[in-house]
Order: sequence, then structure tokens, then C-alpha cells
Amino acid sequence: MSGRPRRSAARRVEVAAHAKLNLTLAVGPLRADGFHELATVFQSISLADTLEAERTSSGFTLVLRHADAAVRGTHSRQIHAVVPAGPHNLVLRAARLVHERLGLPGGARFRLTKRIPAEAGMGGGSADAAAALVASLALHDVRLSLADKLALALELGSDVPFALFGGTALGMGRGERLQRLALTAPFRAIVAMPAWRVSTPDAFRRIDRLKYGLTRWTREHRFLSSLGRQGLRVAKVVARGNTFEEVLGPRRQEFETLCARLRAAGAPEPRLTGSGSAVFGLVPDGVRTQELVDRFIGDEPLYAVRSRASGLRLRRQS
Repeated sequence: MSGRPRRSAARRVEVAAHAKLNLTLAVGPLRADGFHELATVFQSISLADTLEAERTSSGFTLVLRHADAAVRGTHSRQIHAVVPAGPHNLVLRAARLVHERLGLPGGARFRLTKRIPAEAGMGGGSADAAAALVASLALHDVRLSLADKLALALELGSDVPFALFGGTALGMGRGERLQRLALTAPFRAIVAMPAWRVSTPDAFRRIDRLKYGLTRWTREHRFLSSLGRQGLRVAKVVARGNTFEEVLGPRRQEFETLCARLRAAGAPEPRLTGSGSAVFGLVPDGVRTQELVDRFIGDEPLYAVRSRASGLRLRRQS
């Protein structure tokens, strides 16, 4: 893997980094490397963070700000506080990785506007990492194959390859083995963000203790593996469910109550995305999204989203 900066490189770029939903997610057995087998359908959505990047002579810095994108309700400061602005932020980790691996000169200054809720299962950190990877390459006009970019992305996290890949995709393995899928039609959804959070490591430990059934995993894996042969009907896939819904522990009742309120508002089959805690519901055809928002009873912030065919959008500035 190598790259060389070119004279036409942009000094500034802006990247829209889109959130994702897991339309369905099945967790399989624990592997020898400590990861679980996963089978999921990823979907990019319209909610996005914005990353601005500018070349500098040395060093990497990040300015972080938050913008509330909820169509109803407001995020608490506690939700925003979990996003680190220091060296552990995935933006800075991604930029350093690209520069070190490719021997790129100088550094970069980043400004990140966060709209995707943190610790929600919507892949906000992964999207930001993918955006930083793409921005770093664009600042030096370095071209890499998709395979090389995905390899770099996987070093940053299991969901980062999909954030780079974008659109609709089947994810296998840790979620990094991606196969592009096609929706039969775009869709709309509302996403509710509860105040409670789910610890992903704790959720996996609960799955291990419950010895998640091999028969069910085999059935779900077979179903998902067959999806590439035809157009994807989103309602049919969402109906398959999410393993993490079964291991919510003390949050189970709150999750079920939130789902009941989303159904009462008109979203027929709400689901957890990722390991949570965001819950999404599809907007039925012929129904205005605002109608569901207005009918929803509860204090949770709501986001109105649409499916997207890509996960990142790059804009170069001279």
C-alpha cells in the first residue's frame, strides 16, 4: 500500500459522514479471535455529521461542535459528552493511520460537526473515521483501491468498512465482509433516541451466557446469505429482528414501552439498530413522516431519516 501526493491536491475538503441503521442483525457463535460471527443488513441514512479538513505543516488537531438535528425533542449534554475530542477520537486516529501507512507529509486540522447521536448503534464514530480516511487521501490527492481503503478502515473498527462502503449492504464475519444489495424502493423512517444506553460488551456477554441458539443462527445466516439474489424489500428484512433486543436485561421493559409508543404513532414494527439504544420504525407508504412525529407520545428526541445510496459525500475546496 503506497501513495504519493500530487500537485492538484485540495487544501480543504468537506465530507458528509452518514449514519447507518442495521435493518436486521443476527449474532452467531464466538470465534477463536474473540469476535462473534455477525450477519446484518447495513443501510446508510440521511442523518450525517460534517467533517471539514485542511492541510497543515505538522500535527493533527480537532475542533468538535454539536448541532441538534432532531425534528422533535433535544439531546441532553450527557449524550454529547461521550464523544471524545482528544487523541482517542476516531477522526484523529484515522488521520494518523493514513499518514503513517502512506508516508504522507504534514498534518491536518479538522472541524467536526456532530449530528448523529453517540452510543446509539447508528455508527456515528465509524462514519467520522471513514470521513477522516477519505479526507486525508483527498487532501493529498492519493488514490487507493477500494480493497486497500477497506483494509485501513477495518483497523479502526468493525463498522468503519461499511461507513466507507455505504448504501445498502450485507455484512458478514465481523461485519467487514460486505456485499452490495439493492433496495426495491427507498424508504423513510423515524428514529427515537432514549436516554438509557446499552453497553455493547455487556450485551455480547449476555448472548454468550444465554448460548444463543445455533439452529436460529443457521436459519438467519442462510436467509441473509440469499438476499443478493433479488431486490431487497425493507419491511421483510426488518421483520427478521435483532439479536440484541433479546439481551437488553433491565432495559427490556423500557425498550418494549418505546416500541409500543412508536407502533401507536404509526410505525408498524420498531427495531433496535446495532446493539442500541436507538430504535427506528419505518414510515408506511402514503403517510407523511410529520404525522408520525406529531402522534408520538414521549420525551425521546426523534429524527426523520431517509435511506441513502452512499455513506460519504466528499466536496473539494481550492
